[in-house]
Amino acid sequence: MKIYTTPMCQEAVRLAGVLEYIVKQDNNFEGADLAIVLSETKTQVPNLKIKLNTFKQIYESIDIISNTLKTEKLDLGEWEDSVYVSREMETMDERKKIKVKVYSNFITDIVADMGFALVKEKPDFLVFPDYLKEGRNKDILREIKLMGDRAVEIPSHKNASLNPLERAQMRYNILESRLCTKP
Repeated sequence: MKIYTTPMCQEAVRLAGVLEYIVKQDNNFEGADLAIVLSETKTQVPNLKIKLNTFKQIYESIDIISNTLKTEKLDLGEWEDSVYVSREMETMDERKKIKVKVYSNFITDIVADMGFALVKEKPDFLVFPDYLKEGRNKDILREIKLMGDRAVEIPSHKNASLNPLERAQMRYNILESRLCTKP
């Protein structure tokens, strides 16, 4: 079976125990029997679409790949306990009080997983992907500037580790350190 994947999905494929696959930089999956891609990727070949934003999504995606291809997952070692879980309900109750406006689907998944309140207006914090600073949307750029140090920039896929577990850990750490200091 000819399996293609992308650099962003490669580590999940490897962790799922898939031994033979081809990493495609250009998303040209023609000739593949199966493409393993991020959920938002468009492809005309048979595919498995996965999400790799939260720890839960990463583990579920590894399971989906392993179960579909009948492979034996690799030992996740130190990552096994890295699923983000609040240690106490009190912490989650406090987080629900912190209002966060988010500009990105991948960040929305993480912020929601961490238990913060997602809002569209009057946020305590604004969280956005780094690529928005390069964008042309003057309204978003103005809002980022107005929020000052309450605007939290999160590295997008191109500026983060290809390893989804390392990438998630970095993003959770940024959000934990910035959002848990309500103004």
